[in-house]
Parts: sequence; structure tokens; C-alpha cells
Amino acid sequence: MASGRSEKTSGKKESRFLHELKEWGKAILYAVVFGTIIRLFVFETMLVPTGSMIPTINPPARLFVEKITYSYREPDYGDIVVFWTPYVDIESQKYLRGFDKFMDFFSPAEYRGHVKYVKRLVGKPGDVLELRKAPNFDPAKPFYQLYVNGEVPPQLESRRYVKEGIFNDPRFFLGLAYPDDPSLRFSVYYRLFQAYKGLIEYREYYDSVLAPLELEKYIKTDPAGDSVKITVPEGFRFMMGDNSAESFDSRYFGFVPEEAIIGSPMLTIWPLSDFGPLRK
Repeated sequence: MASGRSEKTSGKKESRFLHELKEWGKAILYAVVFGTIIRLFVFETMLVPTGSMIPTINPPARLFVEKITYSYREPDYGDIVVFWTPYVDIESQKYLRGFDKFMDFFSPAEYRGHVKYVKRLVGKPGDVLELRKAPNFDPAKPFYQLYVNGEVPPQLESRRYVKEGIFNDPRFFLGLAYPDDPSLRFSVYYRLFQAYKGLIEYREYYDSVLAPLELEKYIKTDPAGDSVKITVPEGFRFMMGDNSAESFDSRYFGFVPEEAIIGSPMLTIWPLSDFGPLRK
């Protein structure tokens, strides 16, 4: 009899254990499913390992990115935007943590293996962009202002930029894609083109997206030869970092396809000393 009761008690404990195990399994499954849905449609996280947006974002920072706002309105001038790199950034991949690599599995197929950049939107489709010397400039610091269609947007009045990349050499995108092109051997950026050969996989993006645009229609040098004007093509945006001297942005890699835009950073979650809403 005692043996029978013991077997029944043991059976009940085992049954309870299996029941609990199943309930925990369901809870974990639900969490994964809902977490994935939220991750796909509502929120993202991203790591910012560089100083391209100092002092707005201080590295190394991890941001909470919401994906809703730009699904019902277009980002405006001065908005801080998170987007997929339109090319593979080999160097930036080295900074990714295990969590970032795991979440890459849920990325859109065309951007799987790419990383996220965060910059400020400065140009919309049809805009003509030009860098001009700012009044009362300090030669020791970035001293150009960005003019959009002949005027400085109010949201960008306080921003100063370095005149580099495409604003300094209308063949810059070509050089980044084809660094060994003999015609570029005497470019002031020749050494930079060589340095980036192993850091990014840019040629495919240039050949498949930029070159078919016929860039000469959108990148023009003025008759005096001291200014380059950029027209943003339909379906693209132009992004630039706040810390202009340290920012690899549209001046260097070109136009950002609108479908590459992810969302808006809303919260710094790391380091804890910077925890809180992002100052924009």
C-alpha cells in the first residue's frame, strides 16, 4: 500500500513538473513570437561605435529605435534617422555584439549582413545641395554651411560641415567603387580610395544603384570650378553626421535609398550615464 501511494505521489509530481515545463515552454514561445513581431514592426536597437554624431550621440552608445513615425510621415530636414547601409560595411561589423549578430537574422533579406548608421537628414528628392563658407568661420574647425535650394534650412542653421568627399571631388563615388582606376591616380583622395578597399564592399552598390542614375545629371561643378552642387534623385535621401570631420556619410558613400530607412532613435539605453531620451 505504501509503495502504491508513493508511486501515485511520484506520478503526480512528475505530471505537475511536465505541466509546468509545458507552460514555461508556451510562455517562452509567446515571448519569442511577440518579441519578433515587435522587433520587425515597432522597435529596433543599434550600436553606435563611432563619434560621427558627437555631441548628439556619444560612443559607444546603444540606442532604442522606434519604427512607427516614418511609416506615416517622411523624415524632415534635421531629423536624426537610422538606416541600413546600402553596402556591406566590413569594418563596422567588427563592432557588433552577439545580440546584434543574432538579430541580423530578422533583418530584411536585402540588408542581411549590413549594419545600421545614424545620421541627420539634410536632403530630400529634388533638393539641390551646396556647401558654402559660413559667416565668421573659424579656419581651425568645420566652417561650411549646407545650402538647400539656395537657402539654409532653419533646422540646419547651427550645423557646420567639412567640405570633403563628393563636395570636393565630383568623381568621388567612382573612386570609392574603382580605387584602381588609372584616371583617379592623381586624385587628392587616391590614398583614401586605396585604404577603403578592404573596409567596405561598395562596388556592387555603385554599379547596381548609383551608376544607373547617370550621376553626371546629379553632380555638377559650377563654371568657376570651386563648388560642387548635388541634386538628390527621386527615391533617395542625403544624410550627414553632426561631427562632420569624423563622419562617413553621404558625402562619401552617396544617396540613401528611402527603403533603407529604419526609423528614429528615441532613447539611449547604454551607457547608463547617458540613459534617457535622445537630445535632438
